[in-house]
Amino acid sequence: MKALISWSSGKDCAFALHCVRQSGKIEVVGALTTVTETFGRVSIHGVRDDILRAQLDAAGLPPLIVPIPYPCPNEVYEARMIDAMAHAKRENITHIIFGDLFLEDVRAYRAEKLKDTGITPLFPLWQRPTASLAREMIASGLEAYLATVDLAKLPASFVGRKFDEALLADLPAGVDPCGENGEFHTCVTGGPMFRHRLPVMTGEHVVRDGFAYCDLLLAQPGADRHDR
Repeated sequence: MKALISWSSGKDCAFALHCVRQSGKIEVVGALTTVTETFGRVSIHGVRDDILRAQLDAAGLPPLIVPIPYPCPNEVYEARMIDAMAHAKRENITHIIFGDLFLEDVRAYRAEKLKDTGITPLFPLWQRPTASLAREMIASGLEAYLATVDLAKLPASFVGRKFDEALLADLPAGVDPCGENGEFHTCVTGGPMFRHRLPVMTGEHVVRDGFAYCDLLLAQPGADRHDR
């Protein structure tokens, strides 16, 4: 069995990759990612293309990039994903791994779109309690930053923070510890799914369309890092 990981650049897909590799039951041979071609960034998460490629190099995964415009009508998104699935099928891909946790509508959508492709969706983290899962991720050595924050659910001050125990302690009541309701999205920079950690520094914070973004940058040798 050969699988692609649906790679958003965040902690959930990264930990799903780690869990699948630990099981030894399926070979993950590449990463499927949508990139907003207007900005050259991972869609929704806003992570730069060079960080995405550094992540996949560290994970040992060839990229399968699906470029989409901004804004992206749903019919355009679905047409490009159909093309990507046809390519995957030609490459003998049997499964796609998703990092979804508990949103039934999202899971149903993925299953519906894959049902006629001959490719089976896998959800290795499905319905694991998110409070304990978040702490398991941190304990594993996973390192990540909050790259995007929904300002309707969290203050802008959370963007750019590390995903760690201090962050979990500071989350307001009602915010999911893994951000599964869209409260925040992350960018993974280290962990057991990588061969080495990425040298990342935090840059400019931008507010757009109700979201706060932290521009994460690959640090150059000798650069003054601004981790926090």
